[in-house]
Amino acid sequence: MARSSPKLMSTAVSQAKEVPPHPGPFMIQILGKPFVALGRGSLILASSIGRWGALTAEMIRALRHVDVWFRLLVPQMARVGVDSVPIALFIALFTGIVLALQASYTFTGAIPLYFVGVLVGKTMMLELGPVLTGLALSGRVGANIAAELGTMRVTEQVDALETLAYPPVAYLVVPRVLAAVIMFPVVTALAIGTGILAGWATSIQLLDMSSAEFISGLTLFFLPFDVTFAMIKATSFGFMVASIGCFFGFHTQGGAEGVGHATTRAVVVSSMVILVLDAFWAVVLL
Repeated sequence: MARSSPKLMSTAVSQAKEVPPHPGPFMIQILGKPFVALGRGSLILASSIGRWGALTAEMIRALRHVDVWFRLLVPQMARVGVDSVPIALFIALFTGIVLALQASYTFTGAIPLYFVGVLVGKTMMLELGPVLTGLALSGRVGANIAAELGTMRVTEQVDALETLAYPPVAYLVVPRVLAAVIMFPVVTALAIGTGILAGWATSIQLLDMSSAEFISGLTLFFLPFDVTFAMIKATSFGFMVASIGCFFGFHTQGGAEGVGHATTRAVVVSSMVILVLDAFWAVVLL
């Protein structure tokens, strides 16, 4: 057999050096892990959104069972709205105080102090009133709904309703979602009023302002749409918090541990959705 010439051998060796070594399976697995996790997370997210949409559509169809959900609506309104008033007012009270104090600190020597009323009123109506109330109620209402329905699911009470020919969505989901849609704007309005009153009292007692100055600033840039904007946000927050809580409660698996996971996910997801909706309404309506 003919021997290869030294020139051909050196050329082959140089070309082999120029070709990068092929990464092994272990290296490919490590580098591909982030992409695999991203793809798996995207699929889970898309599946969850689809199942939530299916539950929402089923809830809309269940509205025709008025005889099932109507008698449960008022008790749910009391649980969702009336029982949530103390925590909402507590948060709004100290938010109004802090807003007035920070505004006076910021405006010192540069802007007239009556602009404290502008800042307190606008901020409470357009942003902090609806958002802080929604976040507080997502922790209270959303967690309560998810835990309650999750416990009913793992103890087969939902299956028992189906056996008794009771539509479970009309019996469990519709009254809770409607109660949240109705009562979130009410609680938000009370929180906004409390925050403004707290800012007014703080301005009078600690900032040496008169009531006329605070009210002058409060009404300086006030628009009726400010209230409408706050109510739109509160209504959408109520729907999302209640429907997300019902979704995670309805799809609970795994006993007590599953109920805990469902409750945690309901609070986290509803809080994230509130912040996304807050930005969405600001872009669309302002």
